[in-house]
Order: sequence, then C-alpha cells, then structure tokens
Amino acid sequence: MPARETDAPESAATLTAPPRRAQPCAFATSRALTRAEMLGAPLRWPRPSRLRAPLEPAGAKMGSGLKALGLLTVGDLLEHLPVDSRQARTLATLGAGEQATVAVEVRSISARPVRRRGMRPLVEARVFDGTATARATFFNQPWLVERYPPGTRLMLHGKADGRGGFRVSHHAPGGALAGEAAAGETGGAVAHYPASDGVSSTQILTLVQSARDALADVPEMLSAGTRVTEGLPDRAGALAGMHFPRSEPEVELARRRLAFDELLLTQLMLLRRRARRRALCGAIALAEPGTLSRRWLRDALPFEPTADQLRAIAAIDDDLREPRPMQRLLMGEVGSGKTVVALHAMLRAVEHGAQAALMAPTETLAEQHFATIQSLLGQESLTLALLTGSTPARRRRDIIGKLASGELSLIVGTHALIEPDVRFGALAVAVIDEQHRFGVRQRAALAGAEPDLQAHTLHMTATPIPRTLALARYGDLDTSTLRELPAGRQPIRTRLIAGEPAREQAYSDLRRELSDGRQAYVVCPLIEEAEPLVPGGTGAAEQPPEEGLRAATAELVRLRDGELRGYELELLHGGMSAKQKQAAMGRFASGAAQVLVATTVIEVGIDVPNATVMLIENAERFGISQLHQLRGRVGRGEHRSTCLLAGPAASAGSPRLRALVEYADGFRLAEIDLRMRKEGELAGTRQSGLSSFRVARLPEDADLLESARGHAEAILAGDPELSAAEHLLLALALDGELGGEPAAPIPA
Repeated sequence: MPARETDAPESAATLTAPPRRAQPCAFATSRALTRAEMLGAPLRWPRPSRLRAPLEPAGAKMGSGLKALGLLTVGDLLEHLPVDSRQARTLATLGAGEQATVAVEVRSISARPVRRRGMRPLVEARVFDGTATARATFFNQPWLVERYPPGTRLMLHGKADGRGGFRVSHHAPGGALAGEAAAGETGGAVAHYPASDGVSSTQILTLVQSARDALADVPEMLSAGTRVTEGLPDRAGALAGMHFPRSEPEVELARRRLAFDELLLTQLMLLRRRARRRALCGAIALAEPGTLSRRWLRDALPFEPTADQLRAIAAIDDDLREPRPMQRLLMGEVGSGKTVVALHAMLRAVEHGAQAALMAPTETLAEQHFATIQSLLGQESLTLALLTGSTPARRRRDIIGKLASGELSLIVGTHALIEPDVRFGALAVAVIDEQHRFGVRQRAALAGAEPDLQAHTLHMTATPIPRTLALARYGDLDTSTLRELPAGRQPIRTRLIAGEPAREQAYSDLRRELSDGRQAYVVCPLIEEAEPLVPGGTGAAEQPPEEGLRAATAELVRLRDGELRGYELELLHGGMSAKQKQAAMGRFASGAAQVLVATTVIEVGIDVPNATVMLIENAERFGISQLHQLRGRVGRGEHRSTCLLAGPAASAGSPRLRALVEYADGFRLAEIDLRMRKEGELAGTRQSGLSSFRVARLPEDADLLESARGHAEAILAGDPELSAAEHLLLALALDGELGGEPAAPIPA
C-alpha cells in the first residue's frame, strides 16, 4: 500500500516500508526499460493525492475546452489517452500549404515588433530537424523567447509556406529529431488526443508533458502476481507508454494493460451486482416436484424436446428451487423452441399456486406468443389471458381484477403488464422476450411487481450472442443456449440475387411456389418512398432516402400489377394501427392472401408454416443478425423453404450477404458480424446494452476478457466486498471509474 498522502517527508520512525526500487517493465523493446526510464523522471514514493491537483489552463477558452472533455485534474489528464500516435514529418518533405507536426531543435529565437497597433511582437525561431532548417513563427506569445532558448527540443504543429517558413498553431516541448531514434523505435512519434473547441491535441500534449512527473503518483491496483501471470506492465508504465510512445510493441502492450484493467473492473461490477442481488432479494422457492409441468412435457407436448431444451429446462428448474430470484438469459437460434422452455418455467409457477407472466415488446409478438402457448397447452385447463394496449377497457378491467385476486394463472402481454394499476396476486415467474427492446426500469418493473419478493426472471433473445459479448454485456446473468432445431425442421436455402437478370429468375421461382399452394413474404426497407432510412435497424441517425430503395406501399402496387399479377397480396408495416395489422396477418395466416409485402415488422413473432419463400429487397441495407432473423420466418413447416437476398449487381461481392448464403448457424453468423462491425458499432437498437469501453477492443481482446473474468471470480471468491488490503485500490477504482454499483437489479 502507498505511504500516507502528505507532502512532508516521512520520518524514519513512521516509514517502515523500504524505498520502492525501479522494476523492469515487460515491454517488448530492444532491451528492458525500467520504470524510471519509462516515466522519464526520478523515482519517488507515489502520492495519489497529487493526482487531484487542478489543471491550470492558459486562458478561459482553454479552460472551457478542458472542462468539456472532463479534464479538471492532473489525474483526469493522465487518463485522457491518445487515439493514436502519428509519425512526425520532416521539414525537408513539406510542400507549400501542408499542415504537419514536426520535431525540431531551436537554433536561435527572438521577438520582432509589428507595426499594427495593439499587436504583440511576433516570435521567430530558427529551427532544425536533421533534414532542413526553417523559420518558425509564433503569434502573440513574446514570452516564448525565455521559455524556448536555443537547444530546446519542440514539437510544432502548423502550416509550411513553401519558402522555408512554418506558421506555428500549436507547440509542445519534446520530440526526437529525424534519424535519432533507436532501432525498432518510432522516433518522432506524436501522441494525438481527442480535443475540443478551445483546446487542441497539441495543447493537451503540452499539458501531459508538464504533468509527466505525476505518472509516478499513479497507484497500482493489480497485484504483482497478476501482472506477472498476464505479462503486463504496471499501470504507471502503461500510461507512460501511451502518452510517450517509443515503439509499436510498447504501445500495444501498454494498451493491453489498460484494457485489462477496464475489463477486470467491468467483470467485478457485474459479478458483485449478481452476488448482491442474490443476497438482498428473496423469491418464492418453487421446490416441490413437478406435477403439471412434468405431465405437460411428457404427454401434451406434440413433439420431442431437443437435448438443448432439456438442458435449459433442467438449469431453470435448479434456479427456481432457490429462495433467491433466478436471473437467466435464454439465447435461442431462430426456431429453436424458446417458447417451450419458457412455458415449462411458467407452469412450474402455476403448479405451486402462483402466477407467471410473459412480456413481449410488440402486440404482434404478444399475440403470437398467446396463440403458441394456447396451442402448446393442448387439453390442459388453465386460465390464460392476453393484455395489450388494444385490449378493450371492459376486458382489461376483468383481467386486472383476476390478476390481483390470483384467479388468473398465466398472462401474456406487452408494456400493458407494467401499468401502475396492474397488480399480481403472487407473481413467481416473469418471462421477458426480446429483452433488449425493453429498458432497465421496464424489465425491473415486471420482475419486482410483488412488493416483498422478486419474481424469478427468464430473459429471452432470438439474437444469438457470441460468448465475448455475452460476458461483456450480460456477465451478471446465468445463460442457457439453444442451438438445435426441433426434429423435422427443413434447412433454408439462401440465394443472393444480384442485378436484374437474377431477379427475373427469382420471381419465376416465387410464382412456382405460389402455384403449388405455398405463400411468400416480400420485405422492403421502407414504408413509403419518401421515408428517411435508418440503415440496418441499428439505431443510426436518419439519412435522406436513397434512389433504388424499395418501399412496401409502392412495391405492393408494382407487384400486384406486374410480376405477381393474379395473386392475392397483403400489406403490413409498422405505421398501421394494431387493428389493421391484426387483420392483415389474419388474412395471410388463413391463406386468404398468398403474399405478404411488409417491412421488418415481421422480424419476430410471425409463424406461418405454409410460407416457404422470403424475398428481401435491398438486402445490402440490413445487418447480418437482422437478415438471419427475417430468414427465420420461413422454414417453419414441412416444405423446403428459400430465402432470396436481392440487391444491386455490386452486392454480389458483399461479405455479409455471402456469409448468409454460406452459414445457417446464427451463432456462427453472430461471430462473423462481430468481427466485421466491431464492438463499438453494436450499441444501437439491434444490440443495445453493451458496455462502452475506452481502451478494450472486442473481439480482438477476447482473451483478455476471459482472463479478466477468471481473475474477477477468483478475487470475489476470497474477498466478496473487496475489503482486504490488497484489494482496496481495486475497490476505489471500481467506485471512481464506473461510478459505483448500479441501482438497477438487472443489467442494461
């Protein structure tokens, strides 16, 4: 542990720990670098209090810029990491008008008066970088004559005039001249920082240079054993490696150390949240042997459960027996039978005299679940109801009354289930489908409907999530995965339709299926032709409509008068009222309509076994996961099904569309999607809730994430409250960097 935080020297009587010695860093350079060399300052005992010293900006504008970046203290500054390290240009290579950063040495410097009244003198310096000499001009800073005497090394950013002049916009001390770097090092590399109005990257670099000695005050929160096991430098050395890069391997090792810290803190937070939730919240223990659920699984279910379903059911049963609330995530491949697993959990509540609820994000999906559960229950006489925003007032009052009295055992609904006037008699199991579409408070509201007890909660998602993302996003949930498809499910053929000639063949194939009595979907990215587009359903900002994008309303008219003349077509999109949607789906499900022209509103919750063809227009505009979800609407019956991905001729080379053609496994596709889009782009509607990492990169840092998880589990197993002396700095870092424990009992 560090010595007491005081600026006065410790006496021999009070300072019992030996002076800290320089330790070799594990950086992969041409030789081992000591901590003192990395920090560029004499070694001294750390005093973290000095990191709280306020920054002293040069002027109000700079102060405002630093505040906008959240840089108020020296510690904030040292944690403000560069986005990259750029090689400094040489003077000899600069052309007229080029902006660049150069590393130079001052040969001479002087102030020159100007004739315009009120202007301060110009400062001109003769500078040299090993390749050429230039005349550097500084404006309105006469004090630089004293600050930068001959022999001073500088980093200058500005514009060359092509006549040996260099107009300086920003400057900072330091920098290696061209040709001076050691072998294997990036001599002249310049850290480039996120900046703001009022403060530039070069000005931030100047501040970091002046605060370099403070790196020795950075506390070390990892044990020496952990650093050795993972092959990581200490935190101070890692920060030095980021701010003052000497070689590319050094920078990468520094980044990995900081990424490990970030991932470790995140895993500690998630695991502590899970432990505290289990300790503080009670639940109804559903420990009696199954009667209704066992009979239903054995006799009423019209097919044999898959091995994955049985494993998930067994894991859920184990959770439900405990007097603490289950928090489990059920990830299921499209069509893998998540509803069967969920219904078994709900029946466990009913056979204990309690209630169960299933909440879905849309009325269409809620209605589909309601119909599926009715079908799966068979002859079992249970009270089941549907509650949505469209439920008539009289019916709604009746349902709410029966929920409060406990007369109603099973309820399926939308957000209507968490309205203030909805009360449960004894809610024991809550199932939340497409859980990422609900907010934290919405999910918590259903699980916490009982004042004294939490409901056992099963979160479901039809979006396969790679293990890397599952750990990062849902590290405080237990997980079950359904990969197997039920027996009899036919694999879906997927073809890429690139260009108009291929499209004609696609329409011919579609008509042949319709003539054989089958049905088809045609999916378009827009509702109306003038509608702005949100690409791929990822929550990106709206963009102006682009030419060539097909709209469902216009496509319905075009197909009805063109390629699909003579067939019955129906329209379905999110702009329709609930009653209109229900009527459209009813006509399609009954077979009265042969083709459903729709938007992505059909992505989940649609189950028409007779539909065997899906044509997705402008498929290049959608993400892999969304295309896979849409594809899952066909192939649900006994007939072989086809998914046609239509796009322009250029889409033939799309790696995303090629992946859909080649792979049917949603989890494999999710891994491919993650590699293509990277973690930072997965924060929209389709894959919300992922922690935003400053340094860690997923999936590249998957090995670090696994290691961090293992270390977090080991640390909390022996010290759940992080109260041991060796974990105090970890506890402080957790509170400081992640803002303390989240109040919500379930993750974002």
